[in-house]
Amino acid sequence: MRVPLSWLREYVDLPATETGRDVQAKLISAGLEVETVEPLGDGLKGPLVVGQVLTIEELEGFKKPIRFCTVDVGRANGTGEPQEIVCGARNFAVGDKVVVVLPGAVLPGGFAISARKTYGKTSHGMICSADELGMGDDGSKGIIVLPPEHEVGTDAIELLQLVDEVLDIAVTPDRGYALSLRGVARETATAYGLPLLDPALLDVPGPNEFGYPVEVSDPLGCDRFTARTVTGLDPEARSPIWLKRRLQKAGMRPISLAVDITNYVMLELGQPLHAYDRGRVQGTIGVRRAEQGEKLATLDGVVRTLDAEDLVITDDRGPIGLAGVMGGANTEIDDTEGTTTDVVIEAAHFDPITIARTARRHKLSSEASKRFERGVDPLAAAAAAQRTVDLLVLLAGGTAEAGVTEVIAPSAPRTITIPADHPDKVAGVAYGRETVVRRLQEIGCDVYGQDELIVTVPSWRPDLTDPNDLAEEVIRLEGYENLPSTLPKPPAGLGLTDRQRLHRRVGRALAGAGYVEALNYPFLGEHVFDQLSLATDDPKRRVVKLVNPLSDEEPALRTTLLPGLLAALRRNDGRGSHDLALFETGLVFHPREELSVAGRLPVDRRPTDDEITTLLDALPEQPRYAAVVLAGAREQAGWWGKGRPSDWADAVEAARLLAGEAGARLIVRGGRYGPWHPGRCAELAVVVDGTERVIGYAGELHPGVLKTLGLPARTCAMELDLDLLEEAGEGLPKAPHISTFPVATQDVALVVDKTVPHADVEAALHEGAGQLLESIRLFDVYESEQLGAGKKSLAYALRFRAADRTLTVDEASAARDAAVSLAAERTGAVLRGA
Repeated sequence: MRVPLSWLREYVDLPATETGRDVQAKLISAGLEVETVEPLGDGLKGPLVVGQVLTIEELEGFKKPIRFCTVDVGRANGTGEPQEIVCGARNFAVGDKVVVVLPGAVLPGGFAISARKTYGKTSHGMICSADELGMGDDGSKGIIVLPPEHEVGTDAIELLQLVDEVLDIAVTPDRGYALSLRGVARETATAYGLPLLDPALLDVPGPNEFGYPVEVSDPLGCDRFTARTVTGLDPEARSPIWLKRRLQKAGMRPISLAVDITNYVMLELGQPLHAYDRGRVQGTIGVRRAEQGEKLATLDGVVRTLDAEDLVITDDRGPIGLAGVMGGANTEIDDTEGTTTDVVIEAAHFDPITIARTARRHKLSSEASKRFERGVDPLAAAAAAQRTVDLLVLLAGGTAEAGVTEVIAPSAPRTITIPADHPDKVAGVAYGRETVVRRLQEIGCDVYGQDELIVTVPSWRPDLTDPNDLAEEVIRLEGYENLPSTLPKPPAGLGLTDRQRLHRRVGRALAGAGYVEALNYPFLGEHVFDQLSLATDDPKRRVVKLVNPLSDEEPALRTTLLPGLLAALRRNDGRGSHDLALFETGLVFHPREELSVAGRLPVDRRPTDDEITTLLDALPEQPRYAAVVLAGAREQAGWWGKGRPSDWADAVEAARLLAGEAGARLIVRGGRYGPWHPGRCAELAVVVDGTERVIGYAGELHPGVLKTLGLPARTCAMELDLDLLEEAGEGLPKAPHISTFPVATQDVALVVDKTVPHADVEAALHEGAGQLLESIRLFDVYESEQLGAGKKSLAYALRFRAADRTLTVDEASAARDAAVSLAAERTGAVLRGA
């Protein structure tokens, strides 16, 4: 919400010395997020005056149209003689009033104006456009043409209100009232302790039977509808400068008088309005839910197919507007032909959830929908309609009809009961009853009672629903900066759990191995499972969907970390970073077999153990996963030697690294799953409580998946269940025992079929060697015709050591032979050269 300080001063009599920065500090202290204060006209220096075009000479011989003009600027140039100016714009004619900047002036941005020779003529100044003066878009797409009533030589800086300050406020969803000058002025008045001149305090006539006929069929979707009619509008009337300038400063483009007035009142009071061309409305105006598949052409020129949940405005023909979002094209006020003389003003209050869902469903966010979905003051509708009528009568010469229509669903003010000392307990500060009552009254509440306060919430604050909301209001107005700072005192002996320590070690280990952590949103769209080539019955396709997702394209909680990581890799690769190694650890979400609905926990006491258990049982299962993705070079080339690209082995090594941090023995074997290349995919498993469990996969991704997702060639990935890995581990790693006895190393080279996985051979050697084996390492893979067709040689280094003695050669050799024997039995391995 952009709030011009000059406009704000109309409702709050701020001291003349207060600047935009001063007001910003006050509002931030009161809890409003004022992001910036924009100084308009910063550096602007006159003379800048109103001029009248006397003559226009078209200059020939140039690639673009150039005009040599003489302009009457009165005595502003010191001589009274016409000012000669060269201009390339063509949207003005002889006799028009324009804005002229004379030599010696400085425009915004430090652009100094002086007499200069151009296109064979000397230009003594410049005829200005809105952009050149920093005014924003005024719809003219050229030179500013002023109304004829302004006198030549008038100071244009004051006339166009070029010098001002604009506060840019980021309005949070719970403070919809701040999307209006009225709401911001109320906060400003409270912050300064000054009275508020409420623009909604107008004399509004009561409803009668002569108003335009309105029928509301859905009072839950529309609980208030006000209609007023103005006739005899001057089709040639245009928005005055002050109205256009206020709209521009607030970030809106002037369009036409009727539309500008409705936008102005919306900004002023926070109540969205719509003006219908009465001649185009046929019969009674109605409010109902749309019929499934109905069509409506909205003002943006798009024909929309309506949903049965959409709330629409209708006449006898059908829908003429998408309620609270955008009007229809068939009742639009036509200013181009100047045929609209009678208008019907709509000021209604719609259900916030309905409007929010309609705007999101049609991907049509408007200034009206932004306000309705955050909550609009229902009692402001009649005042907003009256304000619109008054401006149309004043500026367009219209006549307000006596008929007033108001359709109101019965309702009662909302009341909240709160102990007088509740804000004290929440804040840990003794405010006292008088302070609590005063602060609640300042935000518009009616307060009764002594120790137990009965608070009637103002109509413009739908966000106030329980005692804690009221406590928050008291605390923010008293100043968050005044809350005492106290450090918590944790009981002795507590620290990180073993699980938390593992998560930290995993992150440090991957970072130390050259991976960069990438944190991604935990949302995905179900189409990603097709992109990853997951089977139709894959458990990862069962997702938990959000009722109110941030994006309709990603309504589900993730069941895998890969989509987010691969998207981050693709984004970075597209921006020129081709050598990438990313990792993430985070929760994934799996729906439970039996679904239940979580109840709302109390806030006035600690929930019972049963209530907490019921809540936890309703939550999805949330195991923690770890994943890595790699592309490009794993080792860079340099003076030290050749580099190498990342490959499937690096992904497997990342899994081994995590298993080492968890103290678990990782089983690696050939696998086949979803996005991985079937010939370069490793299945990862561990033993938990005597049962082997698959915890993930690693390797190179399938070329088809890479093409679908737009990823670099040979991209690799690994993902595993970190919780299962922790269960299989031995807890925190222990300091290694340094033996005083020497190690005995035995190398073996075994010839096996190419189809035999290295993991199977290694497992057999490990088991056959017995307890004397300290470690085993594959150090060479060799293929040759000499070995035979379909054969390969695997060379292993076996390290043997006893804890209590020095091994003899015979003991080490016997252990090696036992290992080779079991490998031969299980895998058909033969000693190379035997």
